[in-house]
Amino acid sequence: MRAGLIAASRSRVLRGVAERSSLVRPVVDRFVAGVDAPTAVATVHRIAGERLVTLDLLGEDTRDRQQAERTAQAYQQLLARLADEGLTDRVEVSVKLSALGQALPRDGDKIALDNARGICSAAAAAGTTVTVDMEDHTTTDSTLQIVRDLRVDFPWVGAVLQAYLRRTEADCAELSGPGSRVRLCKGAYDEPASVAYRTRREVDASYVRCLRTLMNGAGYPMVATHDPRLITIAEHLARQSGRGRGEFEFQMLFGVREQEQQRLARAGRQVRSYVPFGREWYPYFMRRLAERPANLAFFLRSFVSTT
Repeated sequence: MRAGLIAASRSRVLRGVAERSSLVRPVVDRFVAGVDAPTAVATVHRIAGERLVTLDLLGEDTRDRQQAERTAQAYQQLLARLADEGLTDRVEVSVKLSALGQALPRDGDKIALDNARGICSAAAAAGTTVTVDMEDHTTTDSTLQIVRDLRVDFPWVGAVLQAYLRRTEADCAELSGPGSRVRLCKGAYDEPASVAYRTRREVDASYVRCLRTLMNGAGYPMVATHDPRLITIAEHLARQSGRGRGEFEFQMLFGVREQEQQRLARAGRQVRSYVPFGREWYPYFMRRLAERPANLAFFLRSFVSTT
């Protein structure tokens, strides 16, 4: 089922059907905070009082250089808006390098790096930070190199590592130095067994090994999971490594386990909601359905109730 949903996320035909359907939109709104910046910022105002936020302008696999530059400009405008509204002490942004030109056939890495630098400069001026999202395994080396290049001038740039990749434990060791911000997630793409663990048990075991490395390191771990068992393990590892509550954070997706996010925040944990917005919602939405059967069940129940 997961492989099928991931394949569907790349289908232009299914994407067109979903975008035209009035039945899908109410369900999408659970996971996506609107199609434009004003709507997204209104959502941020609603939740930023109790939780931290990272805002993601949806879009990926851009094959047009001008579009990549427009995306970078949109991020810079968003950061200025967040600063004007006094939100940058609670809100950062997440960016996908493929939306900034990484996938362009010529000079893609350089174009993405230049566009990301512009976003990081705007973030620094606004008083906040940027986390660089990770995509499928074919982009991992390129993405981590761009993160290293960005950290020369912006050492606070966050990296994302995916526990289902066999290489990630070593990447965690490399990136767990002083000041390094690392978001550890399980991974949302359908990767081959040659590079990724395929069973839930293997992925969970890798997640714990990677998390132990980050907790024992000198950086700032960002624990991206909705799994109650992994949340408990993360708290145990944090105590074991002598970390206070402000020396790591939990991250969860907007619209997923909202009550648990609120519970952790009210218990004094640092919790950050990953809040996506924008018109390019379809691939993101389909990956959320593929990640957890509960998401798909919610979608089907909602769909049936509106027909």
